[in-house]
Amino acid sequence: MASTSRTPTRRGRGRGRGRGGRGDGSSSLPPPPSTLPLIIEEFFIVVYEDPLVKKALPKKFADYLDGQEPAKVYLRAADCGPRLWTVEVLFDGQGRMYLDKGWENFAIAHGVDFGCFVHFKYEGDDVLTVKVFDGTMCRKYYYSDDDDTDDESDDDVKPCIHPL
Repeated sequence: MASTSRTPTRRGRGRGRGRGGRGDGSSSLPPPPSTLPLIIEEFFIVVYEDPLVKKALPKKFADYLDGQEPAKVYLRAADCGPRLWTVEVLFDGQGRMYLDKGWENFAIAHGVDFGCFVHFKYEGDDVLTVKVFDGTMCRKYYYSDDDDTDDESDDDVKPCIHPL
């Protein structure tokens, strides 16, 4: 019978420095997650329920805003001009944050429907840039309507023309 013993492989030795290594055997790994500051700049929600009712945002994002708890946020559709949509925010006292009044208008104007993925990027100053992806995982694109004026009410639901 032939021997089936294996030669041990050498891991991490003799293969160069690797990414970020100093070559002296010391580690250049980032600090453990518990020592890093909590920074939540981007997140998404999946629309499983009525797209026009209030939407829960991730608890980690609500935790990130801990102590600030804005009464409203401003949504800006990515690549859709400078228009900001004012959306009231609700906190349920148990760490959950919801987009409420104003969300319906934004959702209608930007084609948010069942099965959509809605990507948010926190820009600071209570501004969230939003990208909407349809159920096929493809992004919905919009372009600015040059006839849009600043004196329009928040109830206007056509800041951008539906997908290109």
